[in-house]
Amino acid sequence: MNDDTQNSFMAKLGGAWTRLNEKIGPKNAIIPVVRLHGVISAEQKPNRINIEAVNPLLEKAFETKRAPAVAIVINSPGGSPVQSRLVGNRIRELADKHDKKVLVFIEDVAASGGYFISVVADEIFADPSSIVGSIGVIMAGFGFEEAIKKIGVTRRIYTAGKNKSTLDPFMPEKKADIDRIKGFEDDIHKVFIDYVKQHRGEKLIGKDDELFTGEWWPAVRGIDLGLVDAIGDMHTVLRERFGDDVKLKTLKTKRGIFSLPKFGMSANITQGLGADIIGAVEERALWSRFGL
Repeated sequence: MNDDTQNSFMAKLGGAWTRLNEKIGPKNAIIPVVRLHGVISAEQKPNRINIEAVNPLLEKAFETKRAPAVAIVINSPGGSPVQSRLVGNRIRELADKHDKKVLVFIEDVAASGGYFISVVADEIFADPSSIVGSIGVIMAGFGFEEAIKKIGVTRRIYTAGKNKSTLDPFMPEKKADIDRIKGFEDDIHKVFIDYVKQHRGEKLIGKDDELFTGEWWPAVRGIDLGLVDAIGDMHTVLRERFGDDVKLKTLKTKRGIFSLPKFGMSANITQGLGADIIGAVEERALWSRFGL
């Protein structure tokens, strides 16, 4: 092959490669979308965010070969710090393994554990009125000791270990128990703070005594504090970033008949309904903190 022939062949090859790039390049990028909606909890129920439910979707999203990035849509008032960390770590692990960007889009709220997960993103986008932050730890319960006195019920409890009955709702609070719970919360709070600093780094603008008090803000204020990168909705941002022909692929959990609840004896049904009612009240309380 002489030089002219070789140059002609290389030119044709280069042109074919350019056309191929144009065909499968950014203009036709596929962006997998994983929606994380609900309270963060290990419970295997609808509208719960946890590693068991989310991991199959994340793996499928990040294994999409033509995807330059994965979009994570978050709408959560928070919940389990353990599940928050597990999900956040898994997102970051898969992103690094497959060399893909993580773009988080906050809807109504990404507070507490919801924000914990959000910080692993390369970029965080939100609506101007989205609620962000709440970087703190909370434990709550009820006290029924006076109620059971009025109806003539006596509480009998036997433990091996003086602290085994901590937070028993039918017994009066003890100062030692409160101090111990506060120490527990402070330890978890430090884990939360360190995680946010690790992933947001120099993007954080606010001071520690402002950012980490458990306060929450609208996203327009979150930008000033460095908690959010930009205002924007998913469809607009992805079109601007990857072209008008970008294809969004929303991944969902498959639910079949075997995922339906199973009931046994009537006592179990009653217990299950009672647990569901309590769970619903707790879930409603989490959302209502943010006016939702």
